[in-house]
Amino acid sequence: MITIDFNYINIKSGYKILDIGCGEARHTAKSLDYDNIFCIGADISYTDLLISRKKIKLHEKLKPNKLSMWSLVNTDIRNICFKNKGFDIVICSEVLEHIYEQEKALNEITRILKPKGVLALSVPRFWVEKICWMLSNEYFNVNQGHIRIYKKKDLILKIEQNGFKLIKTHYNHSLHSFFWWLKCFIGPQKKDSVLVNLYHKFLVWDLMKKPFITKFLDKLLNPVFGKSLVLYFIKKG
Repeated sequence: MITIDFNYINIKSGYKILDIGCGEARHTAKSLDYDNIFCIGADISYTDLLISRKKIKLHEKLKPNKLSMWSLVNTDIRNICFKNKGFDIVICSEVLEHIYEQEKALNEITRILKPKGVLALSVPRFWVEKICWMLSNEYFNVNQGHIRIYKKKDLILKIEQNGFKLIKTHYNHSLHSFFWWLKCFIGPQKKDSVLVNLYHKFLVWDLMKKPFITKFLDKLLNPVFGKSLVLYFIKKG
């Protein structure tokens, strides 16, 4: 599931990109559609990196691009194992809401990004996430440990205080909001709900087939119901 809109990060030939907290590396794989770039997918989970390797290999077979390169690295966002000012773009999608020491994470992102580099970041939207927490006491544990809910203005201010300028903001994945509300209402741990399983199958189908009608509906509903808040910044300097 691609959350970041690559039209807003202006990838150029020769760029180095870091997808920090890459999970199963969907954004890493997407970046390989561009010519002559080097993208590193980095995550603290070795298991996720093994899955990432298989998925990127499959992506390469479906969309071969011999000019771009990639690598996967096991590292912690609070102590990233790369030198200062080494990347032109940093992607950090659905990560900060899991991190207790968020200041360390933001400081590390700032350290490794070049001046005038782009930070593309996403977190769960405040009111959509708040409803999930209200519907279920289990949700924040089940959904891989969400420990906080961000308000848009507060998050923007926090990142700008680290030396960034906001350039773009939007919302994404409105159809996923309804899924998580349903899942939380029924019970996040419940595996045998017919409604939840049918909705999940629908989302997988939508992800694979990308029909016009669901793309249109998702875009139409995103401003109000989009589950992810997506922010784009330029590092000052």
